[in-house]
Amino acid sequence: MSKPPPRTRKATGRRAPSRRGADAKPARGGRAPSRSEGSTTAVRLQKYLAHAGIASRRKAEELIEDGQVAVNGKVVRELGTRVEPGRDRVALHGKPVQAPRRVYYLLNKPDGVVCAAQGDVDDRGRPTVLSLLRGVTERVYPVGRLDYHSRGLILLTNDGDLAAALTHPRHGVVKVYHVKFQGRLDEAAIESLRSGVRLEDGTVTRPATELLVIRETEANTWIQLGISQGLNRQIRRMGEAIGHAVLKLIRVGIDDLTTDGLDEGEFRTLSTIEVERLRAHVGRVPAAPRE
Repeated sequence: MSKPPPRTRKATGRRAPSRRGADAKPARGGRAPSRSEGSTTAVRLQKYLAHAGIASRRKAEELIEDGQVAVNGKVVRELGTRVEPGRDRVALHGKPVQAPRRVYYLLNKPDGVVCAAQGDVDDRGRPTVLSLLRGVTERVYPVGRLDYHSRGLILLTNDGDLAAALTHPRHGVVKVYHVKFQGRLDEAAIESLRSGVRLEDGTVTRPATELLVIRETEANTWIQLGISQGLNRQIRRMGEAIGHAVLKLIRVGIDDLTTDGLDEGEFRTLSTIEVERLRAHVGRVPAAPRE
């Protein structure tokens, strides 16, 4: 696998008619006596159904309002009902609905693979990141994305809460990249990266972190930089704004996770400690239910 050369120097400068479930009875007021009231790990019933792969969240709301869902043996129709995965019993048409086991994978994405969750190939016949997850049976989604030609670290999970938190700019999760820019970057270009780049739409990026010059020639410059904003095609647009096109883009880290030990196309499961570190970074995110 082609990798950029070792670091050489730091960059200087400033830096829905109702039907009931067959075995269910309506609860008074349409609400089931859930044991999850007040629980910090409880989730809305429609969200639970969506995460279990039953239906989209909107369709799940229709199922609830139609009286087709029961919690702890009682039909519920209230969309505000909350359940605790692993404790409350949820049934659809009298059949138990089990919450899926939450899983977390780290993939070293190669060039020519799409960050999409619609099967092994997209509508243009291009391979997706899911095609690389051999043996994985759970329905997972990429956390954020990398361009078709970009390479490196991508997380995949069925934990929607954590995925949303990791990609929200307010949490400031740093993603580190090795970037090959066209031409030699002078100090003015590096300072622009460091202090914030004004993009073509007027948006000013947050200052880049972990900025290092890895290697430079007259033809191109390899730079390490960290971003915490996650704008669409952000780094490529930054390159355009400073007059140096991005020739190669490799994500080498997210928070303290790296692709170390993984060849391109390989993936591994995150450890419990790694998942908890991510949760700690983004704050109050419900933990996965106990098996």
